[in-house]
Amino acid sequence: MRLAVNILHICSINYKYMGEVKISLERTSGQFHLTSSNAQGNTVETDGSPAIGGTGKGVRPMELVLMGLGSCSSIDVILILQKQRQDLKDIKIDITATREDIDNHSEYKKIHMVFHLFGDIKPKKAQKAIALSVESYCSVAQLLKHTATITYDFTITPQ
Repeated sequence: MRLAVNILHICSINYKYMGEVKISLERTSGQFHLTSSNAQGNTVETDGSPAIGGTGKGVRPMELVLMGLGSCSSIDVILILQKQRQDLKDIKIDITATREDIDNHSEYKKIHMVFHLFGDIKPKKAQKAIALSVESYCSVAQLLKHTATITYDFTITPQ
């Protein structure tokens, strides 16, 4: 399990400084169109669904959660494959999910991720990297697994 220890060390170094996170939201236009920004000035636009008066000018908040899952897991997989000395040229993830109404809100119940890896990558190394990310390292996956079953597949396209 030397690989897991090394990757855990890499991830903890990269995220150790996080501590407090500050996010700012401002209404941009319409009733629910918002721009969120972090301390570095990076922004994301969100909006409510048209059913409640949203205008489609941004992603919906629950879509943003899935985007966070894909981003978090991508970073882990890239780091792990680098550590495994795999020649990853590119990565793409497709995510599908189903939600279920619970009282006055809805939760993701099933999430399926398909990792598309491009480069000279050994399938066993890819499987290990993705499993480590989804099952152990990705903080977003760790939050979501309390309500959702997360499954994954992968493809490798040699380049």
